[in-house]
Amino acid sequence: MKKTTWILLAALMLILSACGVSEEKPTVQKESGETSEVTSEEKVEVNGEGTQEVTGEVVEKELVEEKKEPLYELNTGNWTFKPIGDANPKVVLLTIDDAPDKHAVEMAKTLKALNAPAIFFVNGHFVETDEEKANLKEIYDMGFAIGNHTQTHANLKDISEEEQQQEILKVNETVEAVIGEKPKFFRAPFGINTDFSRSLVESEGMLLMNWTYGYDWEKDYMNAASLTDIMLNTEYLTDGANLLMHDRKWTAEALTGIVEGFRDKGYDFIDPHTIKGIEQ
Repeated sequence: MKKTTWILLAALMLILSACGVSEEKPTVQKESGETSEVTSEEKVEVNGEGTQEVTGEVVEKELVEEKKEPLYELNTGNWTFKPIGDANPKVVLLTIDDAPDKHAVEMAKTLKALNAPAIFFVNGHFVETDEEKANLKEIYDMGFAIGNHTQTHANLKDISEEEQQQEILKVNETVEAVIGEKPKFFRAPFGINTDFSRSLVESEGMLLMNWTYGYDWEKDYMNAASLTDIMLNTEYLTDGANLLMHDRKWTAEALTGIVEGFRDKGYDFIDPHTIKGIEQ
């Protein structure tokens, strides 16, 4: 073959090769081990440890909250909580009734700083103004569970079934409108339920509870020192105790001492989200 023919063939091959070249897109390693292409709006940088990071346009990821397994079950005999499996038996549950009146937000901040979970049981007549609704939302956003304590704190046995329904459902509707979900717990004022209220609470998917002990409505314990002492040293203290407190000035002042006192006694606090019988 002539020399000129070889030259022409070589040139043709170079042209064809150039036309067939495609730019390889960089890839980035994901946590799952898979790789994905980086778009033109992204770039790959290598950090000091040699791993790749994507900068530029960030793709929004859906965040899924990890579900908590039930660790405690309610004992309706004395309203304490029994551990499930190997859960810690030496625990108590903190609950605050009549929220959010005057001190609930302050109490929630105290408990948050102490890393102590609790249920705040809401009266609907304290969640009517925009400010009150904002208070409830603030408590919920701090991670606390919200319970239903009726609209007006009525004694359910003294009112009609229609009125009982209004007392309970109105709170559920208000709470859901404010925080985006219904209460998971119900506590009747004065601890008094009726067959109708029990049935309605169950149909609403709430766990009905009363309490093991509480003292802050008694005159002798309307100060921080005496309330702290009785809450920690009462004869009714037992593993899994369901502790009743209220949105009150003296209770707010006693709260740190109560929490720290239980911890000094070796008690931990039940996370309400780990109680069996609520939607996990």
